[in-house]
Amino acid sequence: MQPLKDPLKHPRPARSAVLRGEDRPERKSTRLRALLESNDLEFLMEAHNGISARIVEESGFRGIWASGLALSAQFGVRDNNEASWTQIVDMLEFMSDATSIPILLDGDTGYGNFNNMRRLVRKLEQRDIGGVCIEDKLFPKTNSFIDGERQPLANVDEFCGKIEAGRDSRIDPDFCIVARVEALIAGWGLDEALRRAHAYREAGADAILIHSKQRDPDEVLAFARRWRGRSPLVIVPTRYYRTPADTYREAGISVAIWANHLLRAAITAMQRTAGQIQRAESVADIEDQIASVAEVFRLQGAEELAGAEKRYFGNRGADRSAIVLAASRGNDLDAVTAELPKAMIPIAGSPLLQRLVDTFKGRQVNEITVVAGYHAETIESIGGIEVVRNPDYEHNGELASLNCALGSITEDTVITYGDLLFRSYVLDDLLSREDEVVAVVDTRLPQIASPDYRDLVWCTRGPSHQLFHEDVNLLKVSFRQGGESTPPCGRWIGMLRVSGAGIVRLHEAMATLRAREDFDRLSLTDLINALASGDQPVKVLYIHGHWLDVNSMEDLGRATDFSYGGAAER
Repeated sequence: MQPLKDPLKHPRPARSAVLRGEDRPERKSTRLRALLESNDLEFLMEAHNGISARIVEESGFRGIWASGLALSAQFGVRDNNEASWTQIVDMLEFMSDATSIPILLDGDTGYGNFNNMRRLVRKLEQRDIGGVCIEDKLFPKTNSFIDGERQPLANVDEFCGKIEAGRDSRIDPDFCIVARVEALIAGWGLDEALRRAHAYREAGADAILIHSKQRDPDEVLAFARRWRGRSPLVIVPTRYYRTPADTYREAGISVAIWANHLLRAAITAMQRTAGQIQRAESVADIEDQIASVAEVFRLQGAEELAGAEKRYFGNRGADRSAIVLAASRGNDLDAVTAELPKAMIPIAGSPLLQRLVDTFKGRQVNEITVVAGYHAETIESIGGIEVVRNPDYEHNGELASLNCALGSITEDTVITYGDLLFRSYVLDDLLSREDEVVAVVDTRLPQIASPDYRDLVWCTRGPSHQLFHEDVNLLKVSFRQGGESTPPCGRWIGMLRVSGAGIVRLHEAMATLRAREDFDRLSLTDLINALASGDQPVKVLYIHGHWLDVNSMEDLGRATDFSYGGAAER
């Protein structure tokens, strides 16, 4: 037998390549047949639509089980052939187009008699489906785990005729027909299961699927011993799931199918998430616990389309970038930062900086520069970032760190402290703004009663909490001095975005500030104030909570709760 090709290295050819007559890689049917005939145990994982099929392939599986139960469930109907065979085939086309690995369809009873089977095989071949599994029950079928003993089985001769009709209809000789024996499900016993399996093999079935609803594998293993490898043997260990895979290997099983687990996992996740949103009347606390919209785009192949747009339309926009200031130790965190900078403190098992980087990359901000200082070598362990060092971090401030990374500023750059946690919608809203310079301001004032609490903000007007964009200019950021006549509008959270002409403004402001004798002691608030004092405004993005900075041991406890979806903000 030819060795299997890695499906991820042998993708389905582009239609243009086929039209040009270029070599076509191994057919999906051929690869499914190789899985069935492999000398080792192989596995198929259930999928029920295009995105779940792509997840199966990315997870490393070499084949997909298009489950009848899962396909019907994703339509919201029962597993009783309530979804028509044409609806099933339409979904399979999306699944096949989304993946390069073979699909074995759970084809129920073939959706009718021998004539329906002939048409089904032709339609599946047209969509590059690797094979179909049919079961020896009557149409319309009922799921095997619903009163299986009461379900009548098909006449053996009639079912053999259906197998022969499918075999004779296939154009591709490698298209696989798997016969599923339901005798054990129906309580007819091992001898009847073997009698049927032998008949189906003689009729031309390429493999036998022996099904059981017992919670141990004894029935299936007994069948395998008496079957003696006459043809590939397939099992579905949904009920006897505790059995180690090596048991199947020793029994000579060819393929094990995980038949419905992605569907069931998705149901659990959707129920939990929907309930949480309904109770909270908000999505803010669960946003970071679910896949980002960017991940959905990735699974849909948006990156390929973006590449095609660059090829056919030209580069229509600059990449976004971020600069993260993470040079400080965090002196108020005691022994926690003895060997780590503050940005590398683990929060719920992941470094604070890693969480920040993941949030940026999840929003397609892929060019990330981190300014390191204290124990910079630990920051260099984070993948996917560029690290620049502030060699004099112990004696200078935030603007000196930013100055080390000025060469990394692009046409659209977010500048932020390295000790921030925030709900990802904050970054989404910031990136959606079209203003040249935008600062994120929390409308909640600090609960700490201090006359000099840092980063308090005064604006042209306070928040109105209207639903859409508020046009507000930042006037200044400062410590709260006793002489202020008006209360602040909020607190700057340590996040700033500059884009377009705002980049020029930032460089000009930095040049002016560098000329000052006290430049090494200046902070980002000095930069914001310099920008706000110019001819063009610094715009404000108001938020109300949903962020946290880590400056103390008390903050660490809040940060852990926050990262798990809690609301433990300052």
